[in-house]
Amino acid sequence: MFPSFAADLAERAKTAGPIVVGVVGAGQMGTDLIVQIALMQGMRVGAIAVRARGQNAIDAALLAGHHRGDIIEASHPSAVDCAIEAGRIALCTDIDAMAGSGRVEVIIDATGHPDSGAQVARAAIMNGKHIVMLNVESDITIGRQLKADAERAGVIYTGAAGDEPAAAAELVAFARALGMTVVAAGKGKNNALRFDAVPQDFEEEARARNMNPRVLAEFVDGTKTMVEMVALANATGLVPDRPGMHGPSASRDELANVFRLKADGGVLSRKGVVEYTIGKGVAPGVFCVVEPAHPRVEERMADLHVGKGPLFTLHRPYHLTSLETPLTAARAVLYRRADIQPLDHPVAEAIAVAKRDLAPASVLGRIGECDYRAWTMSWADARRARALPIGLAENARVTQPIRKGEALSHDNCAVDETKTIVKLRRALDRADTRFETADAA
Repeated sequence: MFPSFAADLAERAKTAGPIVVGVVGAGQMGTDLIVQIALMQGMRVGAIAVRARGQNAIDAALLAGHHRGDIIEASHPSAVDCAIEAGRIALCTDIDAMAGSGRVEVIIDATGHPDSGAQVARAAIMNGKHIVMLNVESDITIGRQLKADAERAGVIYTGAAGDEPAAAAELVAFARALGMTVVAAGKGKNNALRFDAVPQDFEEEARARNMNPRVLAEFVDGTKTMVEMVALANATGLVPDRPGMHGPSASRDELANVFRLKADGGVLSRKGVVEYTIGKGVAPGVFCVVEPAHPRVEERMADLHVGKGPLFTLHRPYHLTSLETPLTAARAVLYRRADIQPLDHPVAEAIAVAKRDLAPASVLGRIGECDYRAWTMSWADARRARALPIGLAENARVTQPIRKGEALSHDNCAVDETKTIVKLRRALDRADTRFETADAA
Protein backbone atom coordinates (compact mmCIF):
# COMPACT_ATOMS: atom_id res chain seq x y z
CA MET A 1 0.00 0.00 0.00
CA PHE A 2 1.36 3.42 -0.91
CA PRO A 3 1.60 5.61 2.24
CA SER A 4 0.04 8.57 0.45
CA PHE A 5 -2.72 6.59 -1.20
CA ALA A 6 -5.64 8.47 0.38
CA ALA A 7 -3.88 11.77 -0.27
CA ASP A 8 -3.23 10.76 -3.87
CA LEU A 9 -6.91 9.98 -4.36
CA ALA A 10 -7.85 13.35 -2.88
CA GLU A 11 -5.34 15.12 -5.12
CA ARG A 12 -6.65 13.26 -8.16
CA ALA A 13 -10.19 14.40 -7.33
CA LYS A 14 -9.03 18.00 -6.99
CA THR A 15 -6.91 18.19 -10.12
CA ALA A 16 -8.62 15.88 -12.61
CA GLY A 17 -11.88 14.81 -11.04
CA PRO A 18 -12.57 11.41 -9.50
CA ILE A 19 -11.47 8.18 -11.17
CA VAL A 20 -14.39 6.96 -13.27
CA VAL A 21 -15.16 3.27 -12.73
CA GLY A 22 -17.35 0.98 -14.79
CA VAL A 23 -18.90 -1.89 -12.83
CA VAL A 24 -20.12 -5.03 -14.62
CA GLY A 25 -22.68 -7.01 -12.65
CA ALA A 26 -25.08 -5.90 -9.94
CA GLY A 27 -25.38 -8.99 -7.80
CA GLN A 28 -24.04 -9.21 -4.27
CA MET A 29 -20.48 -8.20 -5.19
CA GLY A 30 -21.48 -5.58 -7.74
CA THR A 31 -23.85 -3.95 -5.25
CA ASP A 32 -21.08 -3.86 -2.65
CA LEU A 33 -18.78 -2.15 -5.15
CA ILE A 34 -21.34 0.48 -6.10
CA VAL A 35 -22.05 1.30 -2.45
CA GLN A 36 -18.39 1.31 -1.40
CA ILE A 37 -17.20 3.54 -4.25
CA ALA A 38 -19.91 6.08 -3.37
CA LEU A 39 -18.31 6.38 0.08
CA MET A 40 -14.79 7.06 -1.22
CA GLN A 41 -13.07 10.30 -2.10
CA GLY A 42 -11.48 10.41 -5.53
CA MET A 43 -13.60 7.69 -7.18
CA ARG A 44 -17.04 7.45 -8.71
CA VAL A 45 -19.13 4.89 -10.56
CA GLY A 46 -19.70 6.23 -14.05
CA ALA A 47 -21.45 3.24 -15.58
CA ILE A 48 -23.04 -0.06 -14.61
CA ALA A 49 -23.43 -2.87 -17.13
CA VAL A 50 -25.92 -5.70 -16.72
CA ARG A 51 -27.29 -8.00 -19.40
CA ALA A 52 -30.54 -8.57 -17.55
CA ARG A 53 -32.16 -7.52 -14.29
CA GLY A 54 -31.52 -3.84 -14.83
CA GLN A 55 -33.58 -3.22 -11.72
CA ASN A 56 -30.77 -4.77 -9.68
CA ALA A 57 -28.41 -2.07 -10.94
CA ILE A 58 -30.94 0.64 -10.18
CA ASP A 59 -31.52 -0.75 -6.70
CA ALA A 60 -27.76 -0.87 -6.06
CA ALA A 61 -27.35 2.76 -7.12
CA LEU A 62 -30.28 3.85 -4.95
CA LEU A 63 -28.83 1.94 -2.01
CA ALA A 64 -25.56 3.82 -2.55
CA GLY A 65 -27.39 7.14 -2.17
CA HIS A 66 -27.90 8.08 -5.80
CA HIS A 67 -31.26 9.40 -6.98
CA ARG A 68 -33.38 7.61 -9.58
CA GLY A 69 -32.98 10.55 -11.93
CA ASP A 70 -29.21 10.09 -11.77
CA ILE A 71 -29.41 6.74 -13.56
CA ILE A 72 -29.61 7.08 -17.34
CA GLU A 73 -29.97 4.22 -19.80
CA ALA A 74 -27.19 4.33 -22.37
CA SER A 75 -26.92 2.03 -25.38
CA HIS A 76 -23.75 3.37 -27.02
CA PRO A 77 -20.44 4.90 -25.90
CA SER A 78 -21.35 8.52 -26.61
CA ALA A 79 -24.48 8.18 -24.46
CA VAL A 80 -22.35 6.77 -21.65
CA ASP A 81 -20.00 9.74 -21.95
CA CYS A 82 -22.88 12.21 -21.89
CA ALA A 83 -24.29 10.65 -18.72
CA ILE A 84 -20.91 10.72 -16.97
CA GLU A 85 -20.21 14.31 -18.04
CA ALA A 86 -23.58 15.29 -16.56
CA GLY A 87 -22.58 13.72 -13.24
CA ARG A 88 -24.92 10.77 -13.66
CA ILE A 89 -24.55 6.98 -13.96
CA ALA A 90 -24.98 5.26 -17.31
CA LEU A 91 -26.92 1.99 -17.22
CA CYS A 92 -25.82 -0.32 -20.05
CA THR A 93 -26.98 -3.70 -21.27
CA ASP A 94 -24.05 -3.97 -23.67
CA ILE A 95 -20.50 -4.19 -22.32
CA ASP A 96 -19.20 -2.61 -25.54
CA ALA A 97 -21.09 0.60 -24.75
CA MET A 98 -19.27 0.88 -21.43
CA ALA A 99 -15.89 -0.27 -22.74
CA GLY A 100 -16.05 2.13 -25.67
CA SER A 101 -16.73 5.13 -23.47
CA GLY A 102 -13.97 7.74 -23.42
CA ARG A 103 -14.80 8.69 -19.82
CA VAL A 104 -14.62 5.26 -18.16
CA GLU A 105 -11.03 4.65 -17.03
CA VAL A 106 -11.17 1.26 -15.35
CA ILE A 107 -13.65 -1.61 -15.45
CA ILE A 108 -14.35 -4.08 -12.65
CA ASP A 109 -15.86 -7.42 -13.62
CA ALA A 110 -18.10 -8.64 -10.80
CA THR A 111 -20.13 -11.19 -12.74
CA GLY A 112 -18.48 -14.28 -11.23
CA HIS A 113 -19.23 -16.07 -14.50
CA PRO A 114 -16.24 -17.47 -16.43
CA ASP A 115 -17.37 -16.69 -19.97
CA SER A 116 -18.86 -13.31 -19.06
CA GLY A 117 -15.57 -12.41 -17.42
CA ALA A 118 -13.70 -13.33 -20.58
CA GLN A 119 -15.97 -11.12 -22.67
CA VAL A 120 -15.74 -8.20 -20.25
CA ALA A 121 -11.95 -8.39 -20.02
CA ARG A 122 -11.54 -8.61 -23.79
CA ALA A 123 -13.83 -5.63 -24.37
CA ALA A 124 -12.02 -3.57 -21.73
CA ILE A 125 -8.54 -4.36 -23.06
CA MET A 126 -9.48 -3.81 -26.71
CA ASN A 127 -10.82 -0.37 -25.76
CA GLY A 128 -7.79 0.65 -23.73
CA LYS A 129 -9.32 0.25 -20.27
CA HIS A 130 -7.67 -1.17 -17.19
CA ILE A 131 -9.51 -4.32 -16.05
CA VAL A 132 -9.97 -5.58 -12.48
CA MET A 133 -11.15 -9.19 -12.27
CA LEU A 134 -13.32 -9.87 -9.25
CA ASN A 135 -13.86 -13.12 -11.11
CA VAL A 136 -11.32 -15.74 -10.07
CA GLU A 137 -12.99 -18.45 -12.15
CA SER A 138 -12.19 -16.60 -15.35
CA ASP A 139 -8.72 -15.55 -14.21
CA ILE A 140 -7.49 -19.08 -13.46
CA THR A 141 -8.69 -20.25 -16.87
CA ILE A 142 -7.32 -17.56 -19.18
CA GLY A 143 -5.61 -15.00 -16.95
CA ARG A 144 -2.19 -15.40 -18.55
CA GLN A 145 -3.67 -14.73 -21.98
CA LEU A 146 -5.55 -11.67 -20.76
CA LYS A 147 -2.46 -10.32 -18.99
CA ALA A 148 -0.44 -10.65 -22.20
CA ASP A 149 -3.18 -8.94 -24.20
CA ALA A 150 -3.32 -6.11 -21.66
CA GLU A 151 0.45 -5.60 -21.77
CA ARG A 152 0.32 -5.30 -25.55
CA ALA A 153 -2.51 -2.79 -25.22
CA GLY A 154 -0.67 -0.75 -22.58
CA VAL A 155 -3.25 -1.29 -19.83
CA ILE A 156 -3.31 -3.09 -16.49
CA TYR A 157 -4.86 -6.52 -15.99
CA THR A 158 -5.22 -7.38 -12.32
CA GLY A 159 -7.01 -9.56 -9.83
CA ALA A 160 -8.88 -7.90 -7.00
CA ALA A 161 -7.75 -6.83 -3.55
CA GLY A 162 -10.09 -8.20 -0.90
CA ASP A 163 -10.25 -11.69 -2.36
CA GLU A 164 -8.17 -14.33 -0.56
CA PRO A 165 -5.64 -14.84 -3.39
CA ALA A 166 -4.54 -11.19 -3.34
CA ALA A 167 -4.56 -11.04 0.46
CA ALA A 168 -2.43 -14.19 0.74
CA ALA A 169 -0.13 -13.09 -2.09
CA GLU A 170 0.55 -9.91 -0.13
CA LEU A 171 1.80 -12.01 2.82
CA VAL A 172 3.92 -14.13 0.46
CA ALA A 173 5.52 -11.03 -1.06
CA PHE A 174 6.15 -9.59 2.41
CA ALA A 175 7.88 -12.78 3.58
CA ARG A 176 9.97 -13.12 0.43
CA ALA A 177 11.05 -9.48 0.62
CA LEU A 178 12.38 -10.23 4.12
CA GLY A 179 14.35 -13.20 2.79
CA MET A 180 12.15 -15.83 4.45
CA THR A 181 11.29 -19.17 2.89
CA VAL A 182 7.56 -19.57 2.27
CA VAL A 183 6.62 -23.07 3.39
CA ALA A 184 2.88 -22.80 2.81
CA ALA A 185 0.34 -20.09 2.13
CA GLY A 186 -3.41 -20.16 1.89
CA LYS A 187 -6.73 -19.49 3.53
CA GLY A 188 -9.11 -20.61 6.20
CA LYS A 189 -12.26 -22.07 4.68
CA ASN A 190 -15.22 -19.87 5.55
CA ASN A 191 -17.99 -22.46 5.27
CA ALA A 192 -18.45 -26.12 6.10
CA LEU A 193 -16.92 -28.49 3.54
CA ARG A 194 -19.28 -30.90 1.78
CA PHE A 195 -18.20 -32.08 -1.65
CA ASP A 196 -21.72 -33.10 -2.76
CA ALA A 197 -23.38 -29.79 -1.83
CA VAL A 198 -26.13 -28.64 -4.22
CA PRO A 199 -28.15 -25.40 -4.22
CA GLN A 200 -31.39 -27.05 -3.17
CA ASP A 201 -29.86 -27.95 0.19
CA PHE A 202 -28.98 -24.34 1.00
CA GLU A 203 -31.98 -22.29 -0.05
CA GLU A 204 -32.99 -21.35 3.50
CA GLU A 205 -29.46 -20.45 4.58
CA ALA A 206 -28.91 -18.50 1.38
CA ARG A 207 -32.05 -16.43 2.00
CA ALA A 208 -30.90 -15.69 5.55
CA ARG A 209 -27.50 -14.56 4.24
CA ASN A 210 -28.92 -12.67 1.24
CA MET A 211 -27.03 -14.97 -1.12
CA ASN A 212 -27.75 -16.94 -4.25
CA PRO A 213 -28.10 -20.65 -3.25
CA ARG A 214 -25.91 -21.66 -6.19
CA VAL A 215 -23.14 -19.34 -5.04
CA LEU A 216 -23.40 -20.68 -1.49
CA ALA A 217 -23.17 -24.26 -2.79
CA GLU A 218 -20.05 -23.26 -4.72
CA PHE A 219 -18.47 -22.24 -1.43
CA VAL A 220 -19.58 -25.31 0.52
CA ASP A 221 -18.59 -27.91 -2.10
CA GLY A 222 -15.01 -26.62 -2.01
CA THR A 223 -15.00 -25.13 -5.49
CA LYS A 224 -14.29 -21.58 -4.39
CA THR A 225 -11.41 -22.68 -2.17
CA MET A 226 -9.85 -24.78 -4.93
CA VAL A 227 -10.22 -21.97 -7.47
CA GLU A 228 -8.78 -19.35 -5.14
CA MET A 229 -5.77 -21.45 -4.21
CA VAL A 230 -5.05 -22.11 -7.88
CA ALA A 231 -5.10 -18.34 -8.44
CA LEU A 232 -2.62 -17.95 -5.56
CA ALA A 233 -0.42 -20.69 -7.02
CA ASN A 234 -0.41 -19.15 -10.47
CA ALA A 235 0.51 -15.74 -9.06
CA THR A 236 3.29 -16.87 -6.71
CA GLY A 237 4.73 -20.12 -8.08
CA LEU A 238 3.63 -22.03 -4.98
CA VAL A 239 2.16 -25.43 -5.92
CA PRO A 240 -0.50 -27.83 -4.64
CA ASP A 241 1.36 -30.44 -2.59
CA ARG A 242 -1.05 -33.07 -3.86
CA PRO A 243 -4.31 -33.05 -5.88
CA GLY A 244 -6.99 -31.33 -3.81
CA MET A 245 -4.39 -30.16 -1.27
CA HIS A 246 -4.45 -31.45 2.33
CA GLY A 247 -7.05 -29.19 3.95
CA PRO A 248 -6.46 -30.30 7.56
CA SER A 249 -8.39 -29.12 10.59
CA ALA A 250 -5.57 -26.92 11.84
CA SER A 251 -6.36 -23.95 14.05
CA ARG A 252 -4.48 -20.69 13.70
CA ASP A 253 -1.98 -21.64 16.41
CA GLU A 254 -1.43 -25.07 14.85
CA LEU A 255 -0.68 -23.95 11.29
CA ALA A 256 3.10 -23.83 11.64
CA ASN A 257 3.15 -27.29 13.22
CA VAL A 258 0.87 -28.89 10.62
CA PHE A 259 2.16 -27.22 7.47
CA ARG A 260 5.73 -28.46 7.74
CA LEU A 261 7.54 -31.38 6.17
CA LYS A 262 6.51 -34.91 7.08
CA ALA A 263 10.03 -35.57 8.33
CA ASP A 264 9.45 -32.78 10.87
CA GLY A 265 6.03 -34.03 11.97
CA GLY A 266 3.87 -32.17 9.46
CA VAL A 267 1.80 -33.15 6.42
CA LEU A 268 3.84 -31.70 3.55
CA SER A 269 6.07 -33.54 1.12
CA ARG A 270 7.77 -30.27 0.08
CA LYS A 271 8.01 -26.61 0.92
CA GLY A 272 6.44 -23.85 -1.16
CA VAL A 273 2.81 -24.97 -1.39
CA VAL A 274 -0.71 -23.56 -1.44
CA GLU A 275 -3.09 -24.92 1.18
CA TYR A 276 -6.27 -24.37 3.15
CA THR A 277 -7.52 -25.31 6.57
CA ILE A 278 -10.94 -26.01 8.03
CA GLY A 279 -9.63 -25.39 11.55
CA LYS A 280 -10.86 -22.67 13.87
CA GLY A 281 -9.47 -19.17 14.14
CA VAL A 282 -8.14 -18.83 10.59
CA ALA A 283 -11.19 -17.92 8.46
CA PRO A 284 -12.09 -15.40 7.20
CA GLY A 285 -8.38 -14.72 7.05
CA VAL A 286 -5.33 -15.89 5.13
CA PHE A 287 -1.97 -17.21 6.31
CA CYS A 288 1.63 -17.73 5.32
CA VAL A 289 3.87 -20.21 7.15
CA VAL A 290 7.47 -19.00 6.92
CA GLU A 291 10.95 -20.17 7.80
CA PRO A 292 13.46 -17.45 8.78
CA ALA A 293 16.90 -17.67 7.21
CA HIS A 294 18.92 -16.83 10.34
CA PRO A 295 18.82 -17.82 14.05
CA ARG A 296 18.76 -14.16 15.06
CA VAL A 297 15.58 -13.58 13.06
CA GLU A 298 14.02 -16.71 14.55
CA GLU A 299 14.94 -15.48 18.03
CA ARG A 300 13.37 -12.08 17.42
CA MET A 301 10.14 -13.51 15.98
CA ALA A 302 9.79 -15.81 18.97
CA ASP A 303 10.47 -12.86 21.29
CA LEU A 304 7.72 -10.93 19.47
CA HIS A 305 5.27 -13.79 20.14
CA VAL A 306 4.80 -14.65 16.46
CA GLY A 307 5.32 -18.30 17.44
CA LYS A 308 7.81 -20.68 18.96
CA GLY A 309 9.74 -21.53 15.78
CA PRO A 310 11.45 -22.79 13.80
CA LEU A 311 8.44 -22.06 11.54
CA PHE A 312 6.11 -19.11 12.11
CA THR A 313 2.65 -18.17 10.90
CA LEU A 314 1.89 -14.77 9.46
CA HIS A 315 -1.88 -14.34 9.66
CA ARG A 316 -4.16 -11.69 8.25
CA PRO A 317 -7.45 -12.26 10.11
CA TYR A 318 -9.79 -10.76 7.51
CA HIS A 319 -10.45 -10.16 3.85
CA LEU A 320 -13.07 -7.61 2.88
CA THR A 321 -13.95 -9.04 -0.55
CA SER A 322 -15.60 -6.44 -2.78
CA LEU A 323 -15.21 -3.65 -0.23
CA GLU A 324 -11.45 -3.63 -0.89
CA THR A 325 -11.67 -4.06 -4.65
CA PRO A 326 -12.05 -0.33 -5.48
CA LEU A 327 -8.52 0.12 -4.09
CA THR A 328 -7.21 -2.14 -6.86
CA ALA A 329 -9.03 -0.08 -9.48
CA ALA A 330 -7.55 3.10 -8.06
CA ARG A 331 -4.01 1.69 -8.00
CA ALA A 332 -4.33 0.57 -11.61
CA VAL A 333 -5.21 4.12 -12.66
CA LEU A 334 -2.95 6.12 -10.34
CA TYR A 335 0.14 3.93 -10.30
CA ARG A 336 -0.43 1.54 -13.24
CA ARG A 337 0.12 -1.28 -10.78
CA ALA A 338 -1.56 -4.68 -10.51
CA ASP A 339 -2.34 -6.13 -7.09
CA ILE A 340 -2.14 -9.74 -8.28
CA GLN A 341 -1.44 -11.26 -11.69
CA PRO A 342 -0.69 -14.74 -12.98
CA LEU A 343 2.93 -15.53 -13.75
CA ASP A 344 3.93 -15.96 -17.38
CA HIS A 345 4.30 -19.72 -16.89
CA PRO A 346 1.51 -22.09 -15.73
CA VAL A 347 1.62 -23.57 -12.23
CA ALA A 348 -1.71 -25.07 -11.19
CA GLU A 349 -5.13 -25.92 -12.59
CA ALA A 350 -8.62 -26.16 -11.11
CA ILE A 351 -10.26 -29.06 -12.89
CA ALA A 352 -13.88 -30.23 -12.84
CA VAL A 353 -14.88 -33.38 -10.93
CA ALA A 354 -18.33 -34.98 -11.17
CA LYS A 355 -20.66 -34.43 -8.20
CA ARG A 356 -22.93 -37.21 -9.46
CA ASP A 357 -23.01 -39.83 -12.19
CA LEU A 358 -23.22 -38.11 -15.57
CA ALA A 359 -24.73 -39.81 -18.61
CA PRO A 360 -23.67 -39.29 -22.25
CA ALA A 361 -25.46 -36.39 -23.98
CA SER A 362 -25.92 -34.54 -20.69
CA VAL A 363 -25.24 -30.82 -20.96
CA LEU A 364 -23.44 -29.46 -17.91
CA GLY A 365 -24.81 -26.60 -15.85
CA ARG A 366 -23.07 -23.77 -14.05
CA ILE A 367 -20.43 -23.88 -11.34
CA GLY A 368 -22.09 -24.49 -7.98
CA GLU A 369 -25.00 -26.47 -9.39
CA CYS A 370 -25.42 -30.25 -9.34
CA ASP A 371 -23.02 -31.57 -11.98
CA TYR A 372 -19.42 -30.85 -10.97
CA ARG A 373 -17.08 -29.19 -8.49
CA ALA A 374 -13.48 -27.98 -8.59
CA TRP A 375 -10.31 -29.85 -7.64
CA THR A 376 -6.73 -28.57 -7.65
CA MET A 377 -3.92 -30.19 -9.60
CA SER A 378 -0.52 -29.12 -10.79
CA TRP A 379 -0.72 -27.72 -14.30
CA ALA A 380 1.58 -30.43 -15.66
CA ASP A 381 -0.48 -33.28 -14.16
CA ALA A 382 -3.74 -31.77 -15.39
CA ARG A 383 -2.27 -31.30 -18.85
CA ARG A 384 -1.12 -34.93 -19.04
CA ALA A 385 -4.55 -36.12 -17.89
CA ARG A 386 -6.34 -33.87 -20.43
CA ALA A 387 -8.39 -32.74 -17.46
CA LEU A 388 -11.13 -30.19 -18.11
CA PRO A 389 -10.53 -26.78 -16.50
CA ILE A 390 -13.59 -25.87 -14.46
CA GLY A 391 -13.91 -22.56 -16.28
CA LEU A 392 -14.72 -24.45 -19.49
CA ALA A 393 -17.26 -26.89 -18.05
CA GLU A 394 -20.49 -24.92 -18.40
CA ASN A 395 -22.53 -26.05 -21.43
CA ALA A 396 -20.05 -28.84 -22.17
CA ARG A 397 -21.67 -32.04 -23.45
CA VAL A 398 -20.85 -35.36 -21.81
CA THR A 399 -19.62 -37.86 -24.42
CA GLN A 400 -18.88 -40.89 -22.19
CA PRO A 401 -20.33 -42.13 -18.88
CA ILE A 402 -18.70 -40.33 -15.94
CA ARG A 403 -18.94 -41.67 -12.39
CA LYS A 404 -19.37 -39.51 -9.33
CA GLY A 405 -15.91 -38.38 -8.17
CA GLU A 406 -14.34 -38.92 -11.59
CA ALA A 407 -12.50 -36.09 -13.32
CA LEU A 408 -14.08 -34.47 -16.35
CA SER A 409 -11.72 -34.38 -19.30
CA HIS A 410 -11.44 -33.49 -22.96
CA ASP A 411 -11.88 -37.23 -23.59
CA ASN A 412 -15.27 -37.58 -21.86
CA CYS A 413 -16.66 -34.10 -22.53
CA ALA A 414 -16.98 -31.78 -25.53
CA VAL A 415 -16.73 -28.11 -24.61
CA ASP A 416 -18.89 -25.37 -26.09
CA GLU A 417 -16.61 -24.01 -28.81
CA THR A 418 -18.76 -20.88 -29.24
CA LYS A 419 -17.75 -19.47 -25.86
CA THR A 420 -15.19 -16.67 -25.72
CA ILE A 421 -13.41 -18.30 -22.80
CA VAL A 422 -13.03 -21.56 -24.76
CA LYS A 423 -11.54 -19.76 -27.76
CA LEU A 424 -9.07 -17.88 -25.55
CA ARG A 425 -8.13 -21.04 -23.69
CA ARG A 426 -7.56 -22.91 -26.96
CA ALA A 427 -5.05 -20.22 -27.99
CA LEU A 428 -3.39 -20.41 -24.58
CA ASP A 429 -3.14 -24.19 -24.74
CA ARG A 430 -1.50 -24.05 -28.15
CA ALA A 431 1.08 -21.60 -26.87
CA ASP A 432 1.65 -23.71 -23.74
CA THR A 433 3.20 -26.60 -25.66
CA ARG A 434 6.58 -24.99 -24.89
CA PHE A 435 5.98 -25.48 -21.15
CA GLU A 436 4.89 -29.05 -21.71
CA THR A 437 8.18 -29.76 -23.49
CA ALA A 438 10.17 -28.12 -20.71
CA ASP A 439 8.29 -30.11 -18.07
CA ALA A 440 9.02 -33.40 -19.87
CA ALA A 441 12.70 -32.51 -20.05
